[in-house]
Amino acid sequence: MKKLVSRAVALAAVSWTLSAQAADMNNYGARAPYTVNQPLNAYSWAGPYLGANLGYAWGSVHNNPAKPSGFVGGVTAGYNWQTGPWVFGAEGDIQATGANDTFAPWKFSNPWFGTVRGRVGYAFNNIMFFGTGGLAFGELRGETFGLSESHTRAGWTVGAGTEFGLTQNLSAKIEYLYVDLANSNFTITGASNGYRFGLLRAGVNYRF
Repeated sequence: MKKLVSRAVALAAVSWTLSAQAADMNNYGARAPYTVNQPLNAYSWAGPYLGANLGYAWGSVHNNPAKPSGFVGGVTAGYNWQTGPWVFGAEGDIQATGANDTFAPWKFSNPWFGTVRGRVGYAFNNIMFFGTGGLAFGELRGETFGLSESHTRAGWTVGAGTEFGLTQNLSAKIEYLYVDLANSNFTITGASNGYRFGLLRAGVNYRF
């Protein structure tokens, strides 16, 4: 019986040694697993997105006392590229606005405007701070004594904001833009008028 037990223990020891040696050989010959710099559970801002926003605009008309202000709402489309924490993107939007004001015989309003902008952001996982700037365009309408005159002009815009990732596909943002629509010569006022305004808005984006 003792010999049988001794032989069984010796056989087990030999089997364990051979298994360990085989495992070591496999480890030496195995290829290292693929790794990435960004954790697999990190939030990604990359890709196309669509969104909607709502805000409030307030501004002034050049060479006129009118100060049109009102609510603004519209839609947004864009695309982001991400490298590490840096996020680069292009974004466009079109807005309908209720901004208007009447001073003496003149009424000025901004029925609509749009922007095409670049964006540069820095992300802390699902929170991104960004700056933005680019082209702006829109309509300035003047009215007096039953006469109406409209001019569509291009200009520029610059701003900044913060975007929060709610889920991997859905985010919310708060953004401020300053918009300058270039002057046009209005016959009804006999002056060169343009609209400059600030815009504070909140929105949601859905990434695909």
